[in-house]
Amino acid sequence: MAPSRPEPDPLPAAPAPAAPMSDAAKAELFTEQRPRLLGLAYRLLGSAAEAEDAVQDAYLRWNRADPSVVRVPAAWLTKVVANLCLNRLTSARATRERYVGPWLPEPVLTDTGALGPMETAEQRDSVSLGVLVMLERLTPPERAVFVLREAFGHTHREIAGLLDVDERRSRQLLRRAREHVGTPRRRFAPDSAQQRRLLERFFAAAAEGDVPALEKMLADDVVAWTDGGGRVRAARKPVFGRSKVARFMTGVATLPETTAMDAELRPVNGELGAVLRVGGELVGTTWLEVGQDGRITAVRAVLHPEKLAFLAGQVAAEQRGDRPDR
Repeated sequence: MAPSRPEPDPLPAAPAPAAPMSDAAKAELFTEQRPRLLGLAYRLLGSAAEAEDAVQDAYLRWNRADPSVVRVPAAWLTKVVANLCLNRLTSARATRERYVGPWLPEPVLTDTGALGPMETAEQRDSVSLGVLVMLERLTPPERAVFVLREAFGHTHREIAGLLDVDERRSRQLLRRAREHVGTPRRRFAPDSAQQRRLLERFFAAAAEGDVPALEKMLADDVVAWTDGGGRVRAARKPVFGRSKVARFMTGVATLPETTAMDAELRPVNGELGAVLRVGGELVGTTWLEVGQDGRITAVRAVLHPEKLAFLAGQVAAEQRGDRPDR
């Protein structure tokens, strides 16, 4: 993520409607805003399913609201979604403390428009697993300010209005958030062709059980996280170090249940990853994080069946020819 810089007001003021909006007009406006709202909720919660619930709750409130007194619908909806997510974050933290094994966010295909635009590096970085995992260190108010400021470019004046705090408090929360996660900076990201080649080499070496070939791709301090949530076979703790990660990955790839695995490379969470299937059934997703020297510094895999439900729905919608972001 890039350092903060002044940006145009993303929620420009607009005059209040002269007359009540029709139900159709209200629904159309919400549909236009939905990808942005889902992107906000997902960044705040790290769960696509919970983000959808928050956005649906916002729609119900919008449907009951009198639009003639809503001065800026986009700002009103943003405030509603942000506060719904703040309420959810408190209970989510307690649940994640009891989670079995490493916790990773739910994967989302990001070439469908489901989370809004992914045209800039900042937009892609803000939904990456590495950033979302770091945001777990923050309190709910810190996370809300961080996401609104760094991912959506809101000014502190706007954030104060959205979260019902004063500008001084907004700045304090952002400062504390940065102390916990560090000042946002661009991660090194190889171009798509390089990333594709690296993923292909990585999976080929793992499938062949070629530990030396894998070790050559890995950084000395590489770490592998596998999120199975106690539902499927996965490491209960992170795996550290080049040799251990190489042996772990070849061991997993040569298990009987994974030898017939197909890996389709797709943009997932803003970066190229692998969508894993066995017999046509979605069984996981995997990402590689790469250092400046081109070596893999992190391997993250989500295998928990419930966490794959949103992505599976996106794939099913594509196969039906539906718009997955609607």
